[in-house]
Formats: sequence, structure tokens, C-alpha cells
Amino acid sequence: MGGGARGPLVLGIDQGTSGSKALVLDAESRVLGTGYRAVGRLHPQPGWTEQDPVAIAQGVREAIADALAAAGARPGDIVAAGIASQRNSGFTWDAATGQPFANAISWQDLRTGDLLRELRAAEPLWSETLWRLGQRPGPWNASVHLGWRMRHDPAFAAAARSGRIRFGLSAEWLLVSLGSPREHAEDYSLIDSQGLWDIRADRYWPEFLAWLGIPEAMLPAPRPSLHDYGTLRLEGRDGEAAEVPVLAMIADQQAALFGYDCRAPGDAECTHGTATFVDVCVGSRAPAAERMQSYYAWALPSSGRPGAADAPIDRTYCLEGDATVTGAVIRWMRESARLLDDEREIGPLAATVPDAGGVMFVPAFTGLNVPYLDSAARGAVLGLTLGATRAHIARAFLDALGFAVRAITDEVAAETGVAVTRLKVGGGISASDLACQLQADWLGIPVDRPSFTDTTPRAAALLAGLGAGVWTSLDGLPRLPGETTAFEPRLSADEREAGYDRWARAVAAVRAYGTGDR
Repeated sequence: MGGGARGPLVLGIDQGTSGSKALVLDAESRVLGTGYRAVGRLHPQPGWTEQDPVAIAQGVREAIADALAAAGARPGDIVAAGIASQRNSGFTWDAATGQPFANAISWQDLRTGDLLRELRAAEPLWSETLWRLGQRPGPWNASVHLGWRMRHDPAFAAAARSGRIRFGLSAEWLLVSLGSPREHAEDYSLIDSQGLWDIRADRYWPEFLAWLGIPEAMLPAPRPSLHDYGTLRLEGRDGEAAEVPVLAMIADQQAALFGYDCRAPGDAECTHGTATFVDVCVGSRAPAAERMQSYYAWALPSSGRPGAADAPIDRTYCLEGDATVTGAVIRWMRESARLLDDEREIGPLAATVPDAGGVMFVPAFTGLNVPYLDSAARGAVLGLTLGATRAHIARAFLDALGFAVRAITDEVAAETGVAVTRLKVGGGISASDLACQLQADWLGIPVDRPSFTDTTPRAAALLAGLGAGVWTSLDGLPRLPGETTAFEPRLSADEREAGYDRWARAVAAVRAYGTGDR
């Protein structure tokens, strides 16, 4: 074993929307090697977004080979692998041959508008969706994509009804294409994210399947996140290969939560990318959320080891809320409004003024999400005076991130009684010290920015190692490596509440404008 590796090695795979990453960890949780391959998108028609299943599998194979080479490891040195998967990009394959039946429809696809309008009018089914599914189906949902195919692709529908087609997310597709699945199964977090699973009855929702025309036989069986899913054939650059057990699966956003060491009620992480997502661990009881999406975070065997399919399991739930189109707005500020010359300029520009000077920026460019759920709202900059500059607008946008995240954490507390007392942040704008400081100020809690960012493949690797006995318990898992920058709140309670009250008034104004415009 090369590269100074110590003890058994585990492999974590993060098959995401824009890229696939492989990561090799040793028993001390040191990252010995990584590999990455970008994922392309196909656009067969305007508004349609698909992915090539064969290209994704090949990209993962190459990323694994690169990670092994960087680690100085051979395929046989890996004792177990785990896979984290993008959610809601649905893959289909022939049950007999394992060949893809069609391209995967990406969660970014927009072809299902007519079907969604029909669904929203289908009562009482629509009224039950949030309670049963933990989410309102939207254009991103694999469930709706699959229903669209059953209605608009006769050959696909006939093959599905005959039992020829299997459906799943990329985690299972990688097992089919690069290894040998033990059964047609995925972990609870992946199945839950597809939007077909009744979290109250712990089964696929038969009435929704019937409405969409989806045969249950084509869907994967639910299994714990720690489970013997089959084997993956790992190949090194020199052609050496080994069959390695896949002992873990998990959805990517839930994996980020696990990989940030957020595993107790109230633990939370916030990812700033194209949009801002906040995920909060809420414990072992399914929340009855009205304005946030409820998911299985992960489900682990009560024994702590992969076991039989019917063995007792312990479920952990999380709430998820998306706050705003963060990265997309920064891009708009540069490309359309010309407020920035470079997107990386926003933090330094905002820091040139002591505050926003009374300016309030509500970035509701595509509506207001959690907790407002108002698709008619539109973005606005309020409080402008002749003294206002682009620096004040940039500062107001960073304020808005803090206000929007606070609105989500307040909603979590209101709906579950679970208080977020510390927040981990990563991605995009979190590289700005000022952005992180303002989030701490407006939330009134410490904000931590870890230097380690590969939390999603790390979670897959940790879970696989837990399943293989590299680590013996959740409590015994190694902590997040690297340094963490902590931002402590600086505002008084009165200052914080006064600022949040101004935000609430600004939100009310843009919502009133949107209502009047409809």
C-alpha cells in the first residue's frame, strides 16, 4: 500500500449533477486521494435536460482510477465503498441486460409543466402530497418525470408494464453498470427523495402511483443506508481490478449533512450554491412540517452493522428549506445589472461600507421560497437614496442571505420545537468572511466555516467504513478534518430584531406587489 496509507482504506463516491468525485480515506480519516470527472448535460428540446447514463458510469470509473492512483493504492486495498447520489435524476435500465433504456431525465428538466398543473387540480390527492410525501411535487421530482414518460412514451410505458424496466437514481445505476447489485434496492433517503414514498405509512403511496400510472414493480425496494448492496468492480490505471462490497448509499444533500458531522437534533448546515439550501437534523420522529420539505436523513441498522432486509432500523429525519437563488443573483448583478466586474468582488465591495445604508435587497427573482412559499413575489431593492451606491446594494444582498437563512431556522423551531444553535456553512459566497459574519449577526448564533469541503463523498466513505467495521459506532467516527473558522454574532438582540423587522416589512412589500400584479 503506497502513499503512507495506514490501515484499511474506504472509498466514497459522490455522483452529482455537475460532476462525479471519488475519495479514498484511511482509518484515520485522512484523504489519501481524489478523482473528479465533469458530467455533461443533453438538451434534446428547449427546457429538456437529460444525462447520458453510459457517460456518467464511465466518468465514475475514471474518477475512481484517479483517486486510487493519487492514494498510491490498489483496487484490492479498498475494503468497502459507499455511494452518495444526486436526487431526482431518474435512471432506467433493462431488467435482463442492465443496459440503459433511455437517457436519465435530470432534476433540472422542465418538461412536466402540464402534468403538474393537472396534478395540482387533482383533489383530494394534491392536498395529501405534503403530508404523505414530505414534499410538494415540483418540476424537479423524479416521480413526475416518470409519470410523464408513462404518458408520453408508449414504448417505455409498455416495457414498464411488462416488468422489463427498472428505475432508480444514479447510486443504483452505478452498481448495475459498474458492478453487481445484490437486489433492486436503494437506501431510504434516495427512495424518499424521488417523491413516491409515503413517509407516514412507510410504503410507496399506491394512490399516487396509480394516478401517475407507475407500476410499483419497477421501483427499488427500501433498505437502510448501511446495507450490503452488492459489489463494485474497481479498476486501477494499470488494469488491475477488484470486486469491492458497496455497504452504503445516501442522497447527496443528506450526505452533506452527515459529512459535516451534523447528526443530532438541531445540527444544521447551509450550502450556498446556485441557490441556498439549509438542512436541519430533527431526530427520530417524522416531522409534520407545513412549509418545509421533510426527508429521511439516513436510516441505520439498530445493530450498527449491515444486516437482513427485515432487521430493525433507526431512522433519522431532516428538514430542508431553500432560501434564495444566491449564485444566480450574483451572476445577475455582474452580467445584467453591471454592479460587479467579477463575482468574487461582492464581498470586498460590500466591506467598503459599514452597513447597507438603509437599503434592503429582497432577491425574490423566482419567487420567495421557505417559509413564504410565494411564487408570485419578485425581487426588489428598497430604501434607495441619492447617496446609495453599488456597495450598499452588495451589502444589502449579503444581509438578505442572513435574513433568509434565519427565516428558515425560525420555521424549523416553530414547526418542530428544534432550535438551531450553531450553523455550518459552505459553498460559493461562504468564502466571504463578511457574508459569514452577517449570517451570524442576523441569526444570532455562531456560524462555522470548515476548510474541508468534500463532505458528501466523505459521508459515503464514513458510512461504508462503519459497515465494514473500520469504525465501530457513530460516536466513534472521526471528526471533520481541517481548520474551522468561527464567526460569532456581534449585534445586540435589539439591533438584530430591528434589522429582521425591516426585512419582514420589505418581504411584505414585494409580496403585496406580486399579488397585485397577478
